[in-house]
Amino acid sequence: MRDAEPVTIRLSEYAPPAYQIDEIALVFSLEPEATLVAARSHVRRSGVAPAPLVLNGERLELQSIAIDGAPLTTDQYREEPGKLIILDPPPEFRLDIVTRINPAGNTHLEGLYMSGGRFCTQCEAEGFRAITYALDRPDVLARYAVRIEANKAAYPTLLANGNLTESGEFDGDRHFAVWVDPHPKPSYLFALCAGKYESIHDSFTTKSGRNVALGIYVDPGDSERARYAMDALKRSMQWDEQVFQREYDLDVFNIVAVRDFNFGAMENKGLNIFNSSLILADAETATDADFEAIEAVVGHEYFHNWTGNRITCRDWFQLCLKEGLTVYREQEFSADQRSRPTQRIKDVKRLRGRQFSEDAGPLAHPVRPSSYQKIDNFYTATVYEKGGEVIRMLKRVIGAEAFERGMQLYFERRDGTASTVEDFVACFEEASGKSLKDFMGWYEQAGTPSLTVRGTYDAAARTYTLKLSQRTAPTPGQPTKQALPIPLQIGFIAKDGAIIASKLEGDTISRVEHKLVITGEETTLKFSDVLEPPIPAVLRGFSAPVTLDDDLTIDERLAQMAHDPDPFTRWEAGQSIARAIMLGEAPNAAPALATALGRELDRAQEDPAFAALALRLPDLNELLLTAQKPDPEVLFAAREALRRTVATTLRDKLTPLATAPSETPFSPGADAAGRRSLKAAALDMLSSLGAEQGDAFLEVFDTARSMTEGAAALEALGASGSDAFDAALARFYERWKANPLVIDKWFAIQASSPRADALARAERLRAHPDFNLKNPNRVRALAAAFAMRNPRVFHSSDGGGYRFLASLVEQIDPLNPALAARLLTPFESWKRFDAPRQSHARAALEQLAALTNLSKNTREMVERTLA
Repeated sequence: MRDAEPVTIRLSEYAPPAYQIDEIALVFSLEPEATLVAARSHVRRSGVAPAPLVLNGERLELQSIAIDGAPLTTDQYREEPGKLIILDPPPEFRLDIVTRINPAGNTHLEGLYMSGGRFCTQCEAEGFRAITYALDRPDVLARYAVRIEANKAAYPTLLANGNLTESGEFDGDRHFAVWVDPHPKPSYLFALCAGKYESIHDSFTTKSGRNVALGIYVDPGDSERARYAMDALKRSMQWDEQVFQREYDLDVFNIVAVRDFNFGAMENKGLNIFNSSLILADAETATDADFEAIEAVVGHEYFHNWTGNRITCRDWFQLCLKEGLTVYREQEFSADQRSRPTQRIKDVKRLRGRQFSEDAGPLAHPVRPSSYQKIDNFYTATVYEKGGEVIRMLKRVIGAEAFERGMQLYFERRDGTASTVEDFVACFEEASGKSLKDFMGWYEQAGTPSLTVRGTYDAAARTYTLKLSQRTAPTPGQPTKQALPIPLQIGFIAKDGAIIASKLEGDTISRVEHKLVITGEETTLKFSDVLEPPIPAVLRGFSAPVTLDDDLTIDERLAQMAHDPDPFTRWEAGQSIARAIMLGEAPNAAPALATALGRELDRAQEDPAFAALALRLPDLNELLLTAQKPDPEVLFAAREALRRTVATTLRDKLTPLATAPSETPFSPGADAAGRRSLKAAALDMLSSLGAEQGDAFLEVFDTARSMTEGAAALEALGASGSDAFDAALARFYERWKANPLVIDKWFAIQASSPRADALARAERLRAHPDFNLKNPNRVRALAAAFAMRNPRVFHSSDGGGYRFLASLVEQIDPLNPALAARLLTPFESWKRFDAPRQSHARAALEQLAALTNLSKNTREMVERTLA
């Protein structure tokens, strides 16, 4: 059956389902190429008027269909692309459907598929319809009972959602397991895994005294590398009880690690399925960034148990309801586990690196989109990262106590429901007594607001006046923008670093920091009792996802770097100076910046992770987004020139950091990770001095006792232009060629290395025997690393980078449309470049658009990008 034609789905046209399914019993008879799925559902009409029952289904072979035990004749139903329509069903009935599917041939990695000889599912967003005909929408909540039958020798472990209620053997060589989930859930949360696994087990006692059995299932031989994930899970469970008063609600919580997976992880009720890259870690094979990601994502998926599972989405337009809120919860968890200041800076870097560029291009959309063709294409940085920032702003707007009351009201009122953003916000209006009508604009309006701030000091009156204006540029479908409520956190220091207290007009006391919300396009704030000219920081803690033009001088930013009490402001001051230098706005400031960064190194022992972040200058992608007329080659050269200046000035401080021996024993904790991150940043900065550093980098590579240090040295060899790069790569490959996750790093380090032969190297990697178009991790390690981390080469003036990515997408699209579509994201900035680059990018996109069999996923992305 061919795919249905693309249809635009609109939020404004939402209608509740004509039928509900309250109970569903599934029986899987697992065979790699011919699995039978028997689905028995209790169906009831939701509305008063009779209506056909329209079920979703894709790539299914219908075997039988019956109502209340009576098989349907062909005049009682019909199959259409993507649908099975029962023409005149009774108001309430038992529906039996048997379908046959081919998991082994399912390269889409949606529905039921096979990875490494094991069965696995991925049903979010619309994968369940590739398992059986169903009401595959999030506002249909049912209780699931699942019986799995399989060959015992080939598939000894059988897992599904909920609690295990029965298991046994039959027919000599087969066995079964029955899993029952007592909590109603939408079909996208269904999960099943079956195969040969190695596992580790633990337990967690909830605050009410219930014992929860915990299990993590991985490839044979990998179980010891899952220990950190298990520890992160237990810490997540405890943290959610302490901070959000949320207790786990099943007898078991299982995680399965899968090598072939389109996403990072999936929060299926009681059976989380993870990309193996976000479960497996040890000192030798994983970087500190991997450990941090595992901790964050394990937390994220566990936190979904309440913000996503117990309370789910009415429709997919409400995706930010679960993802934005859970990103916020994840970030707070990570901040509590590690360093709150450095976590905040990392969150901001991630937001700016992905979401700001999304907002600035043809793929811009609101946190809650108003329309889509394939919801898969809206699992974006806007929904996730900006969605998390919106929750953080909500807390700032109404205050911490009202936010806590609102969260508890949300949990109590919406538990067990499919909810909307309006349902969520209403709880905080009630808890705070404040109208949040204007705040809804953050959900409904696309684009990044630009905040302009100008200050005037009156020495005679000892007053300081700030004039603020906000503007949001037009985005696709939204030419006119409204002013948004923007929370600000404002503080002042003097040039010598002294804290300046002040009294905001209307206040009765002086404060060292002012927390307020501006609402209009133009706002004037007047501060009194200001004893000397202040240096303002208006966005401490990055209180809102906006760009800021505050017109501070280089000297004022240097004072902030040295003295501002807010770590984000100190970091941002250095980043702003670096941007100004690289963009040609402050050509003489490089020595002063180098000196200021030297001071950060002098006090690095206090917080090495912060010093490492300070040392990492804005990357080329950020410069391309900031520049008015970006030229990748010019900006790359400017960045390298500044890095060389800093490295030359600070060489005596950087070299001991870069060549320091590895710490033993290895610890994944925040303190040790911070010291390693500083070592990696020093290696990166020294790489700007060129190939002369090759021998020193090779020595670090050869003696590294952790993957963090080894990979950092390898990256530095690549960036320096050293001939030793290829020799080190060969040794790295020979040592790790049997470990797929480490070889992913081998691909990514080469693809992202800014060397003269970068495109030719990427082409060779594409032809490498270990490159696998069917494995998303391997594809991303090449394609995404090349296009997103090597922008100078991707945006090369001859168009070679564009053609390379487009040809990969053309190859991948028939196999895995969701993956192919997401790979097109780096094209989002193509209209910002010069005419020759635009011409090459358009040609590459139009070549894809001309393909007659292009998937709905990829076609939507191509058309939006070209629009």
